[in-house]
Amino acid sequence: MSNQKSRSAWYWVPSLYFSQGIPYVIVMTMSVVMYKRLGISNTDIALYTSWLYLPWVIKPLWSPLVDITRTKRFWVVTMQFLVAFGLALVAFSVKGGDFFRWSLFLFWIMAFASATHDIAADGFYMLSMSKHEQAWWVGLRSTFYRTAMIIGSGLLVVLAGVLESKNGLPPVAISVSAKANASAVQNFSPAEIKFTAQPGELRVLAQPASLDIAPSERTADAAKAVIAQAKAWNVQRGFVTEDKPVIKPASSEDSLWTKTISAPLKNFLAGHFPKPPKTQAAAATAGNVGVIYFALSQPPADGKEIAVNFSRPPHGLEYIGFGKGDKGFRLMAGERFVFNATNWDQPAMAVIQLDPKLKSDVTVVFATSSGNIPLAWCITLLAVAALFLGFSCWHSVMLPRPPGDGPVVTHNSLLGEFFTTLGSFFQKPGIFFALAFILLYRFDEAQLVKVISPFLLDGRDAGGLGLSTSQVGLIYGTFGILALTCGGLLGGFLAAKHGLKKMLPIMVTSMYLPKLAFIFLSWTQPENFLVTCGAVAVEQFGYGFGFTAFMLFMLYFADGAHKTAHYAICTGFMALGMMLPGMWSGWVADIIGYKHFFIWVICSALPGFTLAMMLKVDPQFGKKS
Repeated sequence: MSNQKSRSAWYWVPSLYFSQGIPYVIVMTMSVVMYKRLGISNTDIALYTSWLYLPWVIKPLWSPLVDITRTKRFWVVTMQFLVAFGLALVAFSVKGGDFFRWSLFLFWIMAFASATHDIAADGFYMLSMSKHEQAWWVGLRSTFYRTAMIIGSGLLVVLAGVLESKNGLPPVAISVSAKANASAVQNFSPAEIKFTAQPGELRVLAQPASLDIAPSERTADAAKAVIAQAKAWNVQRGFVTEDKPVIKPASSEDSLWTKTISAPLKNFLAGHFPKPPKTQAAAATAGNVGVIYFALSQPPADGKEIAVNFSRPPHGLEYIGFGKGDKGFRLMAGERFVFNATNWDQPAMAVIQLDPKLKSDVTVVFATSSGNIPLAWCITLLAVAALFLGFSCWHSVMLPRPPGDGPVVTHNSLLGEFFTTLGSFFQKPGIFFALAFILLYRFDEAQLVKVISPFLLDGRDAGGLGLSTSQVGLIYGTFGILALTCGGLLGGFLAAKHGLKKMLPIMVTSMYLPKLAFIFLSWTQPENFLVTCGAVAVEQFGYGFGFTAFMLFMLYFADGAHKTAHYAICTGFMALGMMLPGMWSGWVADIIGYKHFFIWVICSALPGFTLAMMLKVDPQFGKKS
């Protein structure tokens, strides 16, 4: 028993927080890719997978039950086993006829299990470690969590893609190039494209074998017309199923909110902080487009359908989620076709559009995959289920058994103790300042994160930097993630050495001051790409370093008899503090322009900075005793 109490955290913290991130990324990211591959419409994917986020939002509501029933160790091991069981059921459900409904139901159950696991894991982390160890590990645990997010959205999707390509028709690789000397005109009339039966084994045919697109601009209407034509043609010929239209509720411009709040505020902002005029009128232009036509070499067997997916395979660092791919080439139509005995020799259309900012000659490779897609995703999900079963077995042995890990002793009923636990959070000393700090510490970041990408992508005449989407992906998918991780690691090590109270002013400053980089970028609009990379990396490093203080304060404030439930409540308020400011940030940026918006972001950091200086923190918290 003493061995387990003193077991090194290296045996369980990395695996615990890695296993915390995997279910989240499967439910929120990988499920979207899976449903797209299985032919679900974009409308249904967006609607139903968005609801899967709800268990993580409302998890504070049942966090007291985790605190007052059984041990945190029990909840961690049991929920990991339940996630493994849920993943296995999802794996078998994707091969059934009503897979969408059943898999959503199972993902929903798995999401609740994962959210409960998060509550228990954070509580176990606090119970099993001293305050110094918590501070030392806070950056590392975030790193392992981020690693899980990267692998879940990268390697697992790649595994499914490889399995898709290995059990069906041979893949067809098509070179797509942006070439200045390419013909600006291509045949966009599918009725004129003819395919004939070919001898040999069944395979996918493509015309042309390689596609060259001139990096010139088209009018936006012309580009949209080609894309709409391709989508309509594919639907008419039965290659794809038409999406259901998104029905948006009618909004009234004469609502009470508009009359009393949004309209007067908009007029005030526009009058006192006018958006700088554009240097030239924005032309309604878009990137040039090219079309590739697909068919089968022979009719499939009677009653059998052949699903063909078309995409750009990842390469290099993209396999682990870095780099984000070269998005200078966007597949606008033709991600998935279904061929049968009636349409096998008719041309299915795929439309690729260049980024209008792409001026240099570049070549990428797109490829088809046409395997047994349900089987591929079934195997992938079963592999993850086996991984989680392994986590459950590993943690049942390797997790220590701290003396304080047990249900909070109470003489009340279960329901009474639930409300007692909930109420005790709001009776903590300094609750007003603590909640204000949790809500406002990321007030600036919540607004910034929604506007950064539009700022980087918008043209210089609109106040942005005019970067291509591939450049933005490189900045945040590589430089940003690395800087964020390094900042978090350094923050954890220094907090463990000097304590939270001593490091808090430094961390708070590092959280806010690097955002001056965006004021610099918006006012100077540098042409040098590396300057932009450096500015974003500095901001992300400062954010990772400063966010450590935020996590440590929540650990500090939640400490007590009901620390598990109280920490979950803190994270709920943290999510609220990110959600609300993000809702209006784009609206404000549109009214006052990027230059004034980034100044406003710096100013909006003042409440959080002021509250951070007023917080009362034990000087010894985080230090080694």
